[in-house]
Parts: sequence; structure tokens; C-alpha cells
Amino acid sequence: MASMTIRNLEDQLKTRLRIQAAQHGKSMEDEARDILRAALSREPFAPVNLADAIHGRFKAWGGVDLPIAPREAARNPVDFSE
Repeated sequence: MASMTIRNLEDQLKTRLRIQAAQHGKSMEDEARDILRAALSREPFAPVNLADAIHGRFKAWGGVDLPIAPREAARNPVDFSE
């Protein structure tokens, strides 16, 4: 089994871990292992295309047909040669 050291842990976080471990009748190490195991056993979220996510969020409201605005012809570029 591997071991690790966690440095620069805030005092308040360590206190909360100690209290939670005591409430569960475990050592702080056991509690930390259980927390890590639970957090890492979840399936990672699949990356979502932003456009698909927005579409999925508003899909239930239905769509709106908007008229396509007429486009003007492209302007001629400015001639700076004169």
C-alpha cells in the first residue's frame, strides 16, 4: 500500500476531519481514506459540448422561428491608392 503526506492543510479543515472521524468512530486516516474513496469512485463527468448543453437546457420550452434578415451586398473595399 502507498502512503502520502498532505501539507499545508488548513487548521479548520483538519479540525472538521477530526470531528467527523470521531463521529464515525474512526481514526482521521480512516476517515480521510473513506472520503477519498467515495470521491474517486464516482464516474467522471463526460465532457459536454456547450452548444448541446444550452440546447438541452432550453429544449423543453420549444423553439422560435425567427425571420432571416435580408443581407446587403458586400461593399467595395476602399481604394487608398489616390
